[in-house]
Amino acid sequence: MCRVFRWIGLLVMATWVALAAAQGVAAGAPSGAGGGGNAPVGADYKLGAGDQIRVQVYQNPDLTVETRVSEQGTINYPLIGAVELGGTTIGEAEKKIASALRSGNFLKQPQVNIVLLQVRGNQIAVLGQVQKPGRFPLETTNTRVSDMLAAAGGVTPMGDDTLIVTGTRNNQPFRKVIDIPGLFLNSRGQDDILVQGGDTIFVNKAPVYYIYGEAQRPGPYRIERGMTVQQAVAQGGGPTPRGSLNRLRLTRVGPDGRQVETDARLSDPVLPNDVIFVRESLF
Repeated sequence: MCRVFRWIGLLVMATWVALAAAQGVAAGAPSGAGGGGNAPVGADYKLGAGDQIRVQVYQNPDLTVETRVSEQGTINYPLIGAVELGGTTIGEAEKKIASALRSGNFLKQPQVNIVLLQVRGNQIAVLGQVQKPGRFPLETTNTRVSDMLAAAGGVTPMGDDTLIVTGTRNNQPFRKVIDIPGLFLNSRGQDDILVQGGDTIFVNKAPVYYIYGEAQRPGPYRIERGMTVQQAVAQGGGPTPRGSLNRLRLTRVGPDGRQVETDARLSDPVLPNDVIFVRESLF
């Protein structure tokens, strides 16, 4: 008989535990740091302006709120008012709200759970001469410039060899010019900096030169690094049968803004907006 009562007691206890767990899930009991959510992000994701979240407090359904983080990084929450969540992880935000509820004597042991419904904040804009310009979510804090450039599909054929990163660091305007080939030729060089929410990466159009006259393919061309006049003419298909490599004229804008025309040597460097004229051969 004692054994029967013992089994009945164990059965009742197991049923009670199962019901308590089910009630905890229904009431929004915390499920660990980060709280899970509809928007898949890493545990180190930091909330930013525009993020939509749901805040729940265990066994207090009247404190369930769905809201967006404002441009100032705050939300308005019942009982405690404005709470600054911008720049905090979900786990830190949960602790911040719980602390405010506890210090205001509203709840003794509040268990707060935050669900990230939609990611809008912490985005990076990649613009200019890239394959897929646009805004990209910053899901982790260890994302680098090369990662964002790859997300944008890389640089177009007419893109420059450098990019510009602008944003803010320590509440101060930030701007950095980065050599693109160096990002990938070197092993995580110093220029492959970490990006932050609100940064903009811009790839300008590459500088060009112009070739006309007795050239096979006259027109504008991209200037490659260290390009010489000889290489520039070769990129245009070389001279026609009537043209001559010994009779090249170079028009360049001088420091005073005036155009200067000179005879060009094959070893001369090519500068942005140079105009190379291939003249006819004398013979």
